[in-house]
Amino acid sequence: MRSEQTRAEVRAALTAAWSALPAALRLPTQFRGRHYVGCGATIGAMPRCDFTCRGCYLGADANRMRPRPLSDLKAQLDTLRAWLGPAGNLQLTDGEVSLRATDELIELIAYARGIGLVPMLMTHGETFRRRPRLLENLVRQAGLSEVCFHVDSTMRGRRDAYAGARTEAALMGLRAEFADLVRSVRERTGQPLAAASTVTVTRDNLAEVPAVLRWFLANADAFKMVSFQPLAAVGRTSAELDGVTVEELWTHIAAGAGDRELVRGLGYLGHPACSRFVQGLAVRRRGEARLVPLYRQDVPREMRLLDALLTRVGGESFRLDGRARRVGKMAALLARHAAPLLRDGIPYVWRLVRRTGSWRARNFCVVSHHFMSATELATPSGRERLHACNFRVPIAGRLEPMCAVNAHGLRDAYYRAS
Repeated sequence: MRSEQTRAEVRAALTAAWSALPAALRLPTQFRGRHYVGCGATIGAMPRCDFTCRGCYLGADANRMRPRPLSDLKAQLDTLRAWLGPAGNLQLTDGEVSLRATDELIELIAYARGIGLVPMLMTHGETFRRRPRLLENLVRQAGLSEVCFHVDSTMRGRRDAYAGARTEAALMGLRAEFADLVRSVRERTGQPLAAASTVTVTRDNLAEVPAVLRWFLANADAFKMVSFQPLAAVGRTSAELDGVTVEELWTHIAAGAGDRELVRGLGYLGHPACSRFVQGLAVRRRGEARLVPLYRQDVPREMRLLDALLTRVGGESFRLDGRARRVGKMAALLARHAAPLLRDGIPYVWRLVRRTGSWRARNFCVVSHHFMSATELATPSGRERLHACNFRVPIAGRLEPMCAVNAHGLRDAYYRAS
């Protein structure tokens, strides 16, 4: 009964998200309203940060603010849960959340999971380097299953050999350290901790995007996703830094993936100018890591299969389930949809194996997310994007677009009111 109720709740949340999309955005590879509702984020969980990054979206007063009490944050999570539905995507963010008292952080993560959200802890990672057992404790005691490390050359605040890093190449050792941390936590806890990374992209480090992506593809056993985020002129961001365009970024992503036509595998979550991704398989060819998309927009039979999958099993998630429950849910899905999935799925898998050239491949997703400045928000395109926003923050019970929080002063107003 519970699974049927959950399934009905998922379908209702997806239907509402799809209905809210403008008709022009209901594209064949649009995942909002078909598999995801969107993504939510906290505000005030820990406004302070011990870094002074050149690309920082916090306001000038952030470090003087006290973190909001757990009761306020739990109310935020309740608001997000009502919007996102079961297994909704949640980012625990706003400053450096790992600096919050450990017992409160454990309580917050456990509460999010308890009401049916999937929390991803967003961090610069330095706290976990100083306190090597902290991440393991969050996994064991709170059930944390997702973590995202922000690492790029715009960051300032590390205290060792990486303090002076001014290129992405100089940070590869740090990325390797975080990869080893994730692997060791999985081994010690026996839990499937999923790791992602975000990278701010500027005119200065754009040329290094291919090498960064190749590194992540080579370490796809540790990381499941990398999100490249062109710099936005908001918050405390240095005026000396310049962002890059969507097209420039994806040209460099394609070079790193080893596929000049990678954009034919693009999927969208909301407005195409805001979020784009390619879900694929990380493989090695001739000694080099590459990304093979799971589908291509120019292959009709793959588009038909994608449509069938989203129609039949869109919104299904196993991220809050233990091993036994995952197996049971998978068996139930196969029982309900065995004939069409096997009929179309087996030939597809065979074609995918031939495309990758290997049975040994790992699931990997490369994403670009494009925040807007106040100037962009004032344009017709900016207003259209804001209306279609799928990344929202609960403020006073309202779900506000993250770009409005960043560029319209909503974060600073929230802090002052607090």
